[in-house]
Amino acid sequence: MNFADMGPLIQTALELGLFSALTVLALYLSYTMLNVCDLSTDGCFTMGATVGAVVAISGHPYLSIFAAMAAGMLSGLVVAFLQTKMGVESLLAGIIVNTAWYSVNIAIMGNSSLLNMNKTDTIFSILKEKLEGTFLASSYKLIIAFVAVALVVTFLSFFLKTRLGLAIRATGNNPDMVKSSSINPAFTTIVGLCIANAFTALSGCLLAQSQKSVNIDIGSGMVTVALASLLIGGAIMSKGGITRRAIGAVIGAFLFRLVYTIALRFNMPAYMLKLVSSVIVIIAISGPYLKKQFPLLQRRMNLRKLNREGR
Repeated sequence: MNFADMGPLIQTALELGLFSALTVLALYLSYTMLNVCDLSTDGCFTMGATVGAVVAISGHPYLSIFAAMAAGMLSGLVVAFLQTKMGVESLLAGIIVNTAWYSVNIAIMGNSSLLNMNKTDTIFSILKEKLEGTFLASSYKLIIAFVAVALVVTFLSFFLKTRLGLAIRATGNNPDMVKSSSINPAFTTIVGLCIANAFTALSGCLLAQSQKSVNIDIGSGMVTVALASLLIGGAIMSKGGITRRAIGAVIGAFLFRLVYTIALRFNMPAYMLKLVSSVIVIIAISGPYLKKQFPLLQRRMNLRKLNREGR
């Protein structure tokens, strides 16, 4: 790989990183703030992609964005309902919904596993035409992705400081205290998961329209990617306010996709990328723990060395 290849590589990683950053921000809200591990992410991501594609193919490219987010909110509502009203554990609720959405997504796609949007107008093709002949012509995907991420980060920065946002954060920290404060934790959980899943569906919609196609496996592994990106971002910006940590999550998404893109450029087989994802997740999770254990390990080694010298 030479330096001439770095520019396109970084741009590709940045585009994909920003698309997946919307899912990372969704997990930032549900997992970090609300303390709910939502495993329906893969199915919700695919649902956003399929609903957005179907609406765009019907001739409504702008409406497809809102339709995808509405579908994501419905997904979040179902997951939250199972948790708060049906007594299903959060992990199991996510797995159940994720499994159910596979069939639902196939039905949305008209009993097909693939949708082609090569001849469909999308927000990407519209912006590409408007920027044709300008110096930004090759960056139309990056512009849309950046604007979407900036809007979501701005929304989270303001929303999580409102009364409802503070209630959602309090629910994640101490639900018992929330109950004693006359706040309904079921309501805050429902609102939080609906908003988070709307971001996940938006992520899937934008990625699908940028690729001009949707397949039923487009969301496969997204929860792993998002979790790894979130942990990487947390390691980079572990301290600070909501905005700083949200930006850290976006940076984590970019770094994760950069590793992915580099691996592809070195001709790594596509089937090995799942292994790469798992390794990155392991490093991201165990890194802080190993960092804390390193001084203790160093002391033990020094003690062993002194004992040997004493002998």
